[in-house]
Amino acid sequence: MPDRPARPPAHPLLELTWARMLEFAREPGAVFWTFGFPVLLAIGLGVAFRARPPEPVRYRISGDASIAADVRDALEGSVGIEAVDLQEPDLDRALQAGRIDVVVQPTVREEGTLEVTYRYDPERDAGRLGWHLVDDALQRARGRTDVVEVREAPERSPGVRYIDFLIPGLIGLNVMGSSMWGTAYNIVLARRRRLLKRLAATPMRRSHFLLSFVGARLLFLASEVVALVIAGRLLFGVIVRGSLTTLGLVSLLGSLAFMGLALLVASRPRDTEVAAGWMNVVMLPQYLLSGAFFSWERFPEVLHPVLRLLPLTAFNDATRAVFNQGASLVSLGPELAVLSVWTVACFFLALRHFRWQ
Repeated sequence: MPDRPARPPAHPLLELTWARMLEFAREPGAVFWTFGFPVLLAIGLGVAFRARPPEPVRYRISGDASIAADVRDALEGSVGIEAVDLQEPDLDRALQAGRIDVVVQPTVREEGTLEVTYRYDPERDAGRLGWHLVDDALQRARGRTDVVEVREAPERSPGVRYIDFLIPGLIGLNVMGSSMWGTAYNIVLARRRRLLKRLAATPMRRSHFLLSFVGARLLFLASEVVALVIAGRLLFGVIVRGSLTTLGLVSLLGSLAFMGLALLVASRPRDTEVAAGWMNVVMLPQYLLSGAFFSWERFPEVLHPVLRLLPLTAFNDATRAVFNQGASLVSLGPELAVLSVWTVACFFLALRHFRWQ
């Protein structure tokens, strides 16, 4: 019986990419932090900041008992405000802690007219809004009439919930984190174990080794993004209003930018502790500054040009625009340009300075 012909060996890049994927799949912790943790984080923050009707303004009337009773009767049953029962000595602490929003202090002038002082914290939105609501209710109760007829037409705009803002940010954090830790840490670990030196001595092309990390991360990219998109849709009704193809292309370019950063971070360090430190230096500022959990526009305006040049900021802005505004690929030109520059620059510097020993 003739021997079966031997299967020709696969391309080295395919074999190396497959090895990277097996390394990842054999680490339950890596699988959890890549797929499970972002979904759990989305669930926790989505529940904590779920859409709820606005809470009523909490007020407490202070001062002479008879005058306070008259004001309390006037405000009884008003919409949007709620009386809170607290002892007088606790008012200052309650106002400072946010347990009440407005302290109402009515007095009667000598001519018999009512004068009301409102105490509130101007740094809190509830305080600034609250005294207007309480005053409006009191003025109406004492006979004020409006000279202009007003009609309300409330409209809920799509994509304004916190969870609509959060899901794209979590995708950005997940893509950056998995790219950095899945690439930079493993490369430095191989260097520390002297595996890079041995691999460099084989007929393998060095470019194939580095590209295998890129290929493996890109293969996992679809699963990482799809997991959060599905979780957001099923659990919180988050809808991708733009094209899924556009979302995929933005995710692909963002992943390449973070992969370039990872290779640059891993190009020189010999110890995993040093590499972990450099990865934290790269990632932690972007966690805070790039609009993952809250808008980067909250920072001083002088910082905005710098923040917009960060790769995670560009990725979050582009992803959020696709999710909530249905943005097209053409309209995302500035964000894609930032990611492209980071990709080219980081890959060029990483390949130029990469150390195999």
